Formats: sequence, C-alpha cells, structure tokens
Amino acid sequence: MKTNSIKHIAVFTSGGDSPGMNATLYAIAKASEANGIKLSGIRKGYEGVIDGDLVSLNSNELKNVTQKGGTILKTARSKRFMELEGRKKALQTLKTNNIDALIAIGGDGTFKGLLAFSEICDIPFIGIPGTIDNDISGTDYTLGFDSAVNTAIENIDKIRDTAESHNRVFIVEVMGRDSGYIAIHSGLMVGADAILIPESGKDFIYLLDKIKNYDSEDAFLVVVSEGDEIGAELVSSKIKEVNANVDLRITRLGHVQRGGNPSALDRMLGIRLGVAAVDALLQGRKNIMAGVLNNQLHFTPFEEVVKEHQVNKELHQLLELFGK
Repeated sequence: MKTNSIKHIAVFTSGGDSPGMNATLYAIAKASEANGIKLSGIRKGYEGVIDGDLVSLNSNELKNVTQKGGTILKTARSKRFMELEGRKKALQTLKTNNIDALIAIGGDGTFKGLLAFSEICDIPFIGIPGTIDNDISGTDYTLGFDSAVNTAIENIDKIRDTAESHNRVFIVEVMGRDSGYIAIHSGLMVGADAILIPESGKDFIYLLDKIKNYDSEDAFLVVVSEGDEIGAELVSSKIKEVNANVDLRITRLGHVQRGGNPSALDRMLGIRLGVAAVDALLQGRKNIMAGVLNNQLHFTPFEEVVKEHQVNKELHQLLELFGK
C-alpha cells in the first residue's frame, strides 16, 4: 500500500562519482512526478545537506543527461557530517526545506553516514549503490562497475598492442581499493597472464612462477588492483628479482575508469533502482538500500549493507584456473 504522506523528496550523490548516477536521477524524477511528489537535488553530497544547497529537478531536463558520466549534482566528502553538530545542522536544513524523505546515491561511506544520521533524524532514507568498485553487499552490481570494467578492458586491449610490439611485460593497475572485482573481471576478459586482487594470497605466487622463465615474443600482461597489498611497484621489483631480463612497464589507469558514458547495463540499473527507491518510500519503507540480486529487486537494511562485499567462490576458482 502506498502512502501519500511524502510530498517532497530530496536526492544527493556522495563519495566517488560513478557512471549511471545521472540516469538514476532521471528515474527518480520520473517516478516522483508520476506520484505528484516534488523533487529537489542536493549539490555536493553531505556538504550540501548541511548547507541547504538545493536545486529543483525535473525529468524533462534530466533525460538529456542520462548518457553522461559523473554526476550533475556534484559530489564531495564531508568531514563536518562526521561530527554530531554537522548532522544536527543537516537535520535542521531538511526541516527548514520541508523535506519528507531522502535518497542517497553512493557507496559504503554514504550508507554509514545515513545510518548515523538515522539516530537523530526520523525521516525515511533510501540508499542506491553507486560505486565503481562493486564492494557493497546487498546487490550483485553497483552503479558504474560495468562501465569501469569496459573502460579498463578498452585501455588494456590498447596496452596489449604496444606490449606485443616490444615483447614487454606490462603491469596495469586498475581501481579497487578494497575489492578486486574490476581487476578480476577486466583481467579475465583481456586474457591477462596474471591477476592480483586483495582477496587472494595465491595470485602472486602464480605470477612469479610463470614469469621466472618468461622468454617469449608474446606480451605478458599483469592486472593488479590498486588495493592489493603487494602493489604495482613491489610487483615490478619482485619480477625483476626472478627474471632480470624482462622489459617491464607500469601503467596506472586511475580515474579514467570513473569517467565516460555509462554502459547500457549501468543506465538500466540506475533506472530500475531509481524507481524502486521512490516506490519503497511510498510503501513506508526506510533505512534500506535498493539493489538487485539474481536480477530481482532486493532491499537490504543499512546495518547489513555496510558489511564488505567479498569476491565470491566462483570468481576465486576462475582466478585460480586462469592464473596458473
């Protein structure tokens, strides 16, 4: 049963930007308008919640930015919101602007912030997972992950061309501070010779075993997650120790993985989760994250969302198979 008590929803994007955020905003606007609800966007994440940096949003304008990466609402990390006084000021801002519900698009830190905010604020919160790292439990995929993997693949394919031309070993570092999802997905799909992720302790052993006798006219590609405790520089030095003859280069893809047009999967995911978030609010639900598990909408309490999303057993088995 839907409730009519919500007349004004505010939405913001927080933490690292990810492709698909703008498509999500479009879906939220469309669903809000269909239910006669006013929608405001809050600029610059929690900083904007504290300062009341609000803008009006409508679907006619937002439909023209669904193909754009980044977030038109901007994003920022907020030290002020980490303090109780900052959250109290944010609460006053919501009351002053007659906001009945809040939707936040972001990652683990964003949802931890909402969980802390819920201790002093009784308006309903809904979270939408937006992070390229895919490191959030409660959903199979997060907004931006698929786009980031496609960007990594495109760039690694190009690196292979030059690596083949020079018989070089290339270490390519991809994003993933606490998660190896981007590394393992992109590494498998480009035929990498080794993939190093934070969750595995065997991958480095396999790499050194393969590289010590490497003497080939083929390229040798190593994809490493930025969060791997080994690190690209240490990997390079260890390779040189076991095989001093290799011609080796390091490439860090960095923030290029966050930019660019969102993939079809990320746009559709954003549309599904945006509409689901508004519907959940109208059903009286709160303090949950909208996600997709087994291609079905799924809602997870914030207390469970903040737990780390680990690389699953199947991916570990693939990593072991292709890493040997």
